[in-house]
Amino acid sequence: MQLFQATTIFVTRTVPFALLIALCLQGQSTPGQDARTETRGIPPRAAPGDYQFQAQAGTVTIAAEFTGHSLPTLEGPLTTEDYVAVEAALFGPAGAPIKISARDFSLRVNGKKTPLPSQPYGLILSSLKDPEWAPPEAPAPKSKSSIGSGGQGQGDGNLPPAPVKIPIPVQRAMAQRVQKASLPEGDRALPQAGLIFFQYRGNDKNLQSIELLYEGPAGKAALKLRQ
Repeated sequence: MQLFQATTIFVTRTVPFALLIALCLQGQSTPGQDARTETRGIPPRAAPGDYQFQAQAGTVTIAAEFTGHSLPTLEGPLTTEDYVAVEAALFGPAGAPIKISARDFSLRVNGKKTPLPSQPYGLILSSLKDPEWAPPEAPAPKSKSSIGSGGQGQGDGNLPPAPVKIPIPVQRAMAQRVQKASLPEGDRALPQAGLIFFQYRGNDKNLQSIELLYEGPAGKAALKLRQ
């Protein structure tokens, strides 16, 4: 009986996390049609000049903007304290195919010799926040008599607030929004656009210089996003 109860508790606590991991793996680990369906990216703007920065890599133009800890999605912005993002786009001859991978991008910050490698979107899910979501109001603590407490009124009000737990449906919705906004990968027809993620926990305002580096099938390019 105890074994059954322990197993039930373990499954109940770990299944939501497993569902999120399964969602992340869809469209990232399976190339081809599944990836095209699951990871759609952000609709590219009309032209490279509509982005703040551009650079040439062979016949492909890389355009980008640094979004910091804010993640623009089609349903509205999300935030993460542990990662920063770049909205990147690839332009070239209309319909020309190219193999796209977020791993072709890295981010050099503050002139450091070793740039930050891009990270799979699945790693950022645990740190996601939705500015539009607010936790339900906690019930008011019950008052307790000061009798026997020396008149100090020691009660529930002195306890630390319970940690806020984001409901599983909200977590799943945020994961899907980030998944759809991530840079599409695999063989794609240009133009394509989406978010690329890099681990950085500090205040992005402290970044004196930011340089997006591309090295992939199209060639090499460097975009100075902040200098």
